[in-house]
Parts: sequence; C-alpha cells; structure tokens
Amino acid sequence: MKGYIYITGVGFDPASRGNLTDPSLFGITPTLGACMPNIRRFVDPGDHVFVVSGTVSGLRQYLIGGMRVLRKVDAREAHAQLPDHRLARGDDGVVRGNIIVDADGRQHQLDTHPPTEFAKRTAAYVIGDGVSLLETPHEVELGRERTTEFLSRLIGRPGGRPIEIIGRMKKLDAGQIDCVLRWLADIRAEADRHTFSASS
Repeated sequence: MKGYIYITGVGFDPASRGNLTDPSLFGITPTLGACMPNIRRFVDPGDHVFVVSGTVSGLRQYLIGGMRVLRKVDAREAHAQLPDHRLARGDDGVVRGNIIVDADGRQHQLDTHPPTEFAKRTAAYVIGDGVSLLETPHEVELGRERTTEFLSRLIGRPGGRPIEIIGRMKKLDAGQIDCVLRWLADIRAEADRHTFSASS
C-alpha cells in the first residue's frame, strides 16, 4: 500500500469557498478525475490519496482529507457511470464536475485546458471509497491550526507552509498513511467533544 498527498490549486478551499471539485470528496462517490495525472497513473486499488487546500489570502491551508482508491477507469467510462460528476455550470456560474469528456468522448467545451493535454488527463480516472474528511467548522478550524506542524512531523522536514514541507506532492508509505488517517480521526473526535460540551 502506498499513498500520495498533494496541494490543490491556488484559491481552492472547500471550507471557505466550496469550490473543490477535483478531487470530489464530499459527494456519494469520491473521485479524482482530471487533476494530478501523475498520481492517478501510479495509484492502484487499496492506495490512498490525500489533498491539502490551496493558498487563499488570510487563511491557513489545511489537510482536507482523502480517499482510498477503489478502481480506475477511462474518463469515457466515468461519463457513462457517474453522470453527477460530468462538467456542468451551476446557477452561480461556477463550473463543477471532474469528467472532462462529453457524450461523444471529445474534450468538453467547459474544459479550458490545452487540447494537447487531453489524452493524458482522461486516462486513469480514479473512483474511491473510504473517505476521511475534515468537514465541520470546528474540524476545519483545528485543521488550519495544526496541519503545517503535523506535515512537518510526518515528513520529517521543517517548514512554515505546506509547500515547503511536501512540495506540490509527496509519496507516503503505509506507516505514514496510517498516521494521516489517525490524525484526521483525532481531529474529528476532538471537534465532536467540543461540540458536545458546548451544547451541554
């Protein structure tokens, strides 16, 4: 078992902006569809993928969570199997979804990446399970406070920001994966205790 942790793009922060659609971790079926083709190519069923929020002015980045890899398919297969993950523009004007092909298997008109990258980005669409996330406001608050220090301990490298510790991405071994999963579970448990005591 192996894993990867990576930093998503600048401005992507699901807690403050609700704009993280790849990976899609908050729905029924977690997926990684078009981003990070280098990771998608190398992961196998049973591996794990974790993601850190992107830089947003005035906010600390945080370890959002991740998923276990269940299987990989071509984006054309994903289009047929996961209609809720197809690219679409919402009523708010934001493009969501991470399946970048249309019904004919061509590059979707809402996908603005260069056509020269299309073939690379449509291979190895990852479908996952076993999602572990920081979702509630208090979970995210704790995550923002503790992510950088945790990543520094996990990787064994000092740094004031996630990118100084893991670069854009870092490969994880089985022991490190277990540490990440335990850390996420501990954050959620602490947030639950806080919520319970506040409501008592």
